[in-house]
Amino acid sequence: MRLRYFLVVSLTALALAGCAKPRLPFVTAPAQPQSSELDAMMYGAPLPPSATVRKVREVVPVVAPADGPYTLDSGDRLRIVVFGQDALSNIYIVDAAGEVALPLIGTVNARGLTTAQLAASIKGRLANGYIREPSVAVEVDIHRPFFVLGEVTYPGQYPYAPNMTVENAVAIAGGFTPRGFKYKVTVTRRIQGVPARLTVPLQEPLCPGDTITVQERWF
Repeated sequence: MRLRYFLVVSLTALALAGCAKPRLPFVTAPAQPQSSELDAMMYGAPLPPSATVRKVREVVPVVAPADGPYTLDSGDRLRIVVFGQDALSNIYIVDAAGEVALPLIGTVNARGLTTAQLAASIKGRLANGYIREPSVAVEVDIHRPFFVLGEVTYPGQYPYAPNMTVENAVAIAGGFTPRGFKYKVTVTRRIQGVPARLTVPLQEPLCPGDTITVQERWF
């Protein structure tokens, strides 16, 4: 009886094993490929952490501070007041030569000077045989414009407003074209009277008279 029971159990197990279907291997979801810097520039994909750090290091500029004393140059519109002299008090524009032309004393250099320095220069000229103890005040009525060139929708000249950044200037010019490089731009700026080309991030403060050039991306 035991032998018969053992044979019956063995045959039943073999039959069930023959009818059972083979188990399929477990399939895992494919790993998501990491986005590259090229994907980020072309399709807006997020940058991998290492690339983000590298971008930050690339765009840190070494520039002269934009919040130093404001110096005058061509295109600035000035309000010059000579107290007690209505014929001299007026609005004057710094011309292409960097000078302002006033009655009595003629042209006075303004390029590279602060408003206080220009007021002292005008005062000295007036005191030299024209007005006894003149009192002069100079203030900027309208700052000189800035320029946006390169890969923007509307390149051109635009009026400056205080506390602007390079990003604001690009937005005013209609934003980047599809071929524009959006991580950093080139700014041409006068530093101590000498033009300098600077590579800056979009958060860089804008100065009157700056020329912003948006480069074309390579891919």
